[in-house]
Amino acid sequence: MVNPQSLEKYRFTKALRPFSFPVAIIACLVGIVAAYADGVWQPISVALILVAGVLLQAGVNLINDHTDLPLIVGSGSQQIAARKQISINFKVGMLCFILAAIIGLYLIIQTGTPLLAISVLGLLGALGYTVAPINYKNRGLGVVMVFWLMGVLMITGSYLAAGASFDPKIIWLSIPVSCLVALLLLSNELRDYERDKQDGLKTLTVRMGYRFSSNLYLGLVIATLIFCFILKAIGYLNYVWPLW
Repeated sequence: MVNPQSLEKYRFTKALRPFSFPVAIIACLVGIVAAYADGVWQPISVALILVAGVLLQAGVNLINDHTDLPLIVGSGSQQIAARKQISINFKVGMLCFILAAIIGLYLIIQTGTPLLAISVLGLLGALGYTVAPINYKNRGLGVVMVFWLMGVLMITGSYLAAGASFDPKIIWLSIPVSCLVALLLLSNELRDYERDKQDGLKTLTVRMGYRFSSNLYLGLVIATLIFCFILKAIGYLNYVWPLW
């Protein structure tokens, strides 16, 4: 059962979480900058990649609360309004996915099938993040899936969509930023630990405990720095400034 005091979070502007859009923008820019470093620059594709990235982030944010519906019990005006708003948010989120898929289809036609495989995996992963029966978030896999979906896959997909040919180095280059993206979600889980535990949400932090997640947070910070040094040492990291 969701605490009545927390129903405010389902308002559209709250559920949209625009403060998280820079995550998608930065992930896309890493792929775009890597393609540019390889001599590929297509302004129209770059603009579409950034729009699609924000749409995917918005879609994930808006469907994020759909699994809370069974937890909102009661016939009070607040509960009815919250259930209605969650349904609206879910529909708008699905619309965001459809628009992102249309942009993705155009970019696939321009670049080829490798982007198709990544796009399909990314879209299915985004839908499964909170939608039953998969619901990675409530299975304690949210941090892991965000690392791959909003990190590795989005960066690699942006690199290919920008017009570059697949190169394994882009996967290695995506790891530091993927760690930072996972850190953002983990920080939210740490912040919401008590409320999520009270609401019966089985996030990684709720399942493993606050101390475990705090240690994992520190480990990811250290891993980010270590990977940056490794990438620089093997010659993959020639442009340091995008990391900032």
